[in-house]
Amino acid sequence: MKQIGTRELETKRLHLRRIRAEDAEAMFDNWASDAQVTKYLTWSPHENREVTRALLSVWEKEYTRNDCYRWGLEEKTTGELIGMLDVVHTEPEIESAVIGYCLSRKYWNQGLMTEAVCAVNRYLLQKVGYNRVEAYHHVNNLASGKVMHKSGMIYEGIRRQGAKDKNGNYCDVAVYAILKKDLQP
Repeated sequence: MKQIGTRELETKRLHLRRIRAEDAEAMFDNWASDAQVTKYLTWSPHENREVTRALLSVWEKEYTRNDCYRWGLEEKTTGELIGMLDVVHTEPEIESAVIGYCLSRKYWNQGLMTEAVCAVNRYLLQKVGYNRVEAYHHVNNLASGKVMHKSGMIYEGIRRQGAKDKNGNYCDVAVYAILKKDLQP
């Protein structure tokens, strides 16, 4: 593997880039404060813009590490930051990365997150050299499972009580993964 950090990526409709401190307002307004966006995530909606600003301050420092992979999703036609996708966990011994993502509700059901996941999976598997990229979702978050499936990830099953929700309760998660050998040329 070659840890090369977050690099800019392009899809048909998105520019994937590092998230910056000046993105705090867009992040807060578009997804971080939305209880519907965070319904099945491990964190609660941000109460105010200061929470978002403080988080972005930490994230900006993390970009100095070559093993930090975090993208803001910028819609090309408007330049608006509409979501994010990042590597939330790695297992270096098996060259595996776990990704997570969230998207502004007004952009749901348009295939944008699928575009982003495809681009990031290809980057992590081909450029960085991971052998496996995994994602999982709360079993009730069927839309997230559709993104994983449409991006070429293979459903592997349910990990019973495989995560905790934002309230600290155990929850079942559906696991999907794509291997380097699964990529289409």
